[in-house]
Amino acid sequence: MKFFETSKYYTLKKSTYISLRWIGIIGQLFSINLVYFYFGFDFDFVLSNLIIFFGVLSNLYLIIIYKKTQLSDRSALIFLIIDIFQLALLIYLTGGILNPFAIFIIIPSVFASSTLGLRTNIFLVTITIITIIFLTFYSKDLPAPLNDHFHIDLYYFYSIPTSLIIALIFLNYFAIIFGSESRLRKEALNKMEEVMAKEHEMLSLGGQAAAAAHSLGTPLSTIKIITQELKKQLKNQKDVTQDIELLSSQVERCNDILKKLTLNPIEEDEFIDEDASFRDYLKEIILSFKETSNKEFIFNFDQDSSSKKFTKSIEIIYGLRNFIGNANKFSSSKVFITLKSNNEFTEVIIEDDGSGYPNDIISKIGEPYLKSDSQIYKDKLGLGLGIFIGKTLLEKNFAIVNCNNSESRSGAEVVIKWKNSDLSKI
Repeated sequence: MKFFETSKYYTLKKSTYISLRWIGIIGQLFSINLVYFYFGFDFDFVLSNLIIFFGVLSNLYLIIIYKKTQLSDRSALIFLIIDIFQLALLIYLTGGILNPFAIFIIIPSVFASSTLGLRTNIFLVTITIITIIFLTFYSKDLPAPLNDHFHIDLYYFYSIPTSLIIALIFLNYFAIIFGSESRLRKEALNKMEEVMAKEHEMLSLGGQAAAAAHSLGTPLSTIKIITQELKKQLKNQKDVTQDIELLSSQVERCNDILKKLTLNPIEEDEFIDEDASFRDYLKEIILSFKETSNKEFIFNFDQDSSSKKFTKSIEIIYGLRNFIGNANKFSSSKVFITLKSNNEFTEVIIEDDGSGYPNDIISKIGEPYLKSDSQIYKDKLGLGLGIFIGKTLLEKNFAIVNCNNSESRSGAEVVIKWKNSDLSKI
């Protein structure tokens, strides 16, 4: 199993859950003893404390016997059901749905809704609703002397469980939605970190390759010169000449391999850490796509863009490459890249002549795990992770990124803009 796939499994942090249970148990003990001894209310005091004591035992079980640091989905469900039933029994003994503390019965379900699975949450909500309905029709009277003169209209009486059920469903729905979005974003960020770790690793390997190419250049040249001399001296010996020619060809092959391993075979290996302009970096990115793509790349720039240099950022290069790669993937035949720069701003505009972003997801562009409902795009589109990673990396480096469908062309348009003062901070 891959490390990041563990995010698909739902767990509850045991220490946090135990702390919250202790708070609830102490609150129950305080409330029960306060109303019995101080206010003098009459109810089943002994049974109420026994129910609370059962909650103490279940918490001690989690601390002493349950050794895992995380509660699994199933274990969390069992203990949350215990919490619901324990609180329901206390409320049953002290007035049922008329007890003002009845609102606390929705807390276990709401607490779990953002961290546990959908089926677990639906089950907890169902149990809580059944419990609320039961407490509406079956319960002991309010503690004396409250029950002597406490009378309410039936409309008001039934509005209490109705409001609790509505609040329960409303809060759970939003907690489930926000929890799901949070998990997806966390998973996407983890993938982004994984991608960038690989990118930095490749850069490091590229640096080593550049150094190797530089260091091996002299001995390989020496071998080549020697083979040429041997070939001249032994030209009459065909068997030896063939071996020399093979040796010479392998030297050439070594040179070619080392050149390909470098980030830029023309530059010195210091290029990796060299400051350069956006124009140079975009040219480098476009060149890398031209080697494998049959699309036409049209690069327009102004004169200002060639003079302003900034420290090379892997995040910016990778972000630009992601968007240019998307344009290359979804264009019909052409990709348009425009670089504009003045004293205040630097702007990169990436357009293509494809079909553009689907209308049903264009407002959500930049979020991970997007899927269009349109049949035209279903098989063509990915999960939106490329745009998410590119947008996140560029925004982390002070860029403003806007993704829309182009007004002047048929495809998508990405506008990436920096303040020059922000670029100097990188």
